Amino acid sequence: MKMTQVRNATMVMEYEDATVLIDPMLGAKGSMPPFPCATGDTSRNPLVDLVVPLEELLTPDAIVVTHTHADHWDPAAAALLPRHTPVLAQHAEDAALISGEGFTDVRILETTTVIGGVEFTRAGGQHGSDEILEAMPEVGEVMGVILRHGDDPLVYIAGDTILTDEVRKNLDQVAPDVVVLNTGEAVPSTLGPIIMGPEDVVEVAGLAPQAKIVASHLEALNHCPATREDVRAAAAAHAISERVVVPEDGETLLF
Repeated sequence: MKMTQVRNATMVMEYEDATVLIDPMLGAKGSMPPFPCATGDTSRNPLVDLVVPLEELLTPDAIVVTHTHADHWDPAAAALLPRHTPVLAQHAEDAALISGEGFTDVRILETTTVIGGVEFTRAGGQHGSDEILEAMPEVGEVMGVILRHGDDPLVYIAGDTILTDEVRKNLDQVAPDVVVLNTGEAVPSTLGPIIMGPEDVVEVAGLAPQAKIVASHLEALNHCPATREDVRAAAAAHAISERVVVPEDGETLLF
């Protein structure tokens, strides 16, 4: 199995007989406005251009959209990806949005489904604390996804979530070989982050001692202050650097 970090939460999973595109944000650097940001950074998004050639991203066998915030499903993705490609969405609202953009095979991932020999299982998440979700209902709902394929490593993509009891339960029950965490510690307000950060990587590594941890969702958005170096430093401080992978954009990992 190959896993390519594209940019932000966008990844490509390559299996022997199927390619899966995760959370495509395909637009050019600066093509979208800034997100609200507690640090005051008003840079336009994305902060960086794609380094993976765009044409290499446009022929997946399946697309997973964990939620439809613009950094996971942007106008460029909606315009450029083939309309017939199966798309997995978290609920009816997101499915309707994507279908309304012309996609003809949009499926709600309610529990488990199989596409191209890859089994996809929905995993819950929470896009910020209870306080944040009450104050900022527009943050909305999210999902994670668990991918199984033959004898390949079992992958748990946690998605845009903080570290909740449900995520801890998933780590225990699923016992993944690879855990992908969104660790940019996005702060749209002073109420706190809406995704994980470097210290959460350390806790997850303790909860899933069998797993490699892949840190994603870094250095691409104005409201995500945590850096790759922050994650590497946290891993080094807790002597888990050999288990924590912090790929650069365009880097392909082999599992």
